[in-house]
Amino acid sequence: MVRIAVITLGCAKNEVDSEYMLGVLENRGYEVVETPEEAEVVIVNTCSFIRAAKEEALQTILGLASGREEGYPVLIVAGCLAQQHGAELWQELPEVGAFIGPEAIPRLPEIIEGVLRGERLVDIPGPGEGDLRGLPRRRVANGPSAYLKIAEGCDNACTYCTIPFIKGPYRSRPKEELVREAEWLVSRGARELVLVAQDTTAYGRDLYGKYALPELLKALTSLPGVRWLRLLYAYPTRITPELIEVMAGEDKVCAYLDLPMQHAHPDILRAMGRAGTLAVARKVITRLKTCLPHIALRSTFIVGFPGEREEHFRELLGFLEEVRFDWVGAYTYSPEEGTPAAAMLGQVPGRVKRSRYRRLLVHQEPITEENNAAWVGRELEVLVEEKAGDGREEVYVGRSFRQAPEVDGVIYLRGKCRPGDMVRARITSVEGVYDLGGEVVV
Repeated sequence: MVRIAVITLGCAKNEVDSEYMLGVLENRGYEVVETPEEAEVVIVNTCSFIRAAKEEALQTILGLASGREEGYPVLIVAGCLAQQHGAELWQELPEVGAFIGPEAIPRLPEIIEGVLRGERLVDIPGPGEGDLRGLPRRRVANGPSAYLKIAEGCDNACTYCTIPFIKGPYRSRPKEELVREAEWLVSRGARELVLVAQDTTAYGRDLYGKYALPELLKALTSLPGVRWLRLLYAYPTRITPELIEVMAGEDKVCAYLDLPMQHAHPDILRAMGRAGTLAVARKVITRLKTCLPHIALRSTFIVGFPGEREEHFRELLGFLEEVRFDWVGAYTYSPEEGTPAAAMLGQVPGRVKRSRYRRLLVHQEPITEENNAAWVGRELEVLVEEKAGDGREEVYVGRSFRQAPEVDGVIYLRGKCRPGDMVRARITSVEGVYDLGGEVVV
């Protein structure tokens, strides 16, 4: 029995793909192990969204290659880096046995068999060319939260982004298939399902001729065992009144929305290919806060986009003050080969980008801290995820509806509970800027 390990780099969508790979392999008799040191075959599921992600992927691959003895472990590179650059990397990295794109996942057992026979392979189908329906899945971590990927690809024409080139056009997964996968995840201990795609709010348009996210959410709320449904990667212009109505009316849908704005100046948004999103977003945010007074909002911004001047950046800071997002992430602009933005005039110097990145995060910190402090003395429902790993006895780590896994803060809990529990907790303190402390209410 061949031992397999997977290293996942990048976003939550990649985490799901890794679990599909493991499901396919386990169904064919491969043994899944946790670390590369235990494995005969190591699959590196890569990201290539920005230059830093490509560099991380290459460093990981080279690090594994340098530690090989007598050709083991066999290395296979999957994911976006393989899809985008596999053909040329095949020449440059002879240590790698195969480069495979996401659409080749169903053929992974045969690819590994070929590599173990001494072949070197490149299997990179075009987006949408593989049959990914009904893939088996093996959870990497059996925690109480799981990602549910509802679509592949993207139709948005953002000028800085390579995803449409790598992943192809938007392709929604059928609602019935998603409900079956959600049932399976719940049967494996998931109490929270986090819906992800490049644009979750575009769900259904290609399959059903309309935005069908509200209908999907309603179908998922009917599943016994599901306690929370959470939305990430929402596009401002596609947040419909029907979606807000479902969020406000369904107890299982978290009053939380991840709304990547990318910028807040009309000139920069126009250059990004996102013209019109700012005015719509302001209206949507107002409606969300009216219909869901306690809603937690998250956004992400790019600083240093070509043509961004100090006055553009200051308007972005003003937008943070205006909206007062609970959580904010930021990136410095990275020029990606083949994108329109990479060829634009007015490229911002690196030192300016780094300075604006730091300034944005520093500007947001007191807003996040103030939003957190508003919950001190109040009670929240908390999903307990694990015991604290910092040596503190009888302290557990959990999240409320306000906090998405991995990207937002957490709640440190004292009291009687265990991982997987949903408990009521009284918030007692703000821990630093991003985290909260609380006590389980008996």
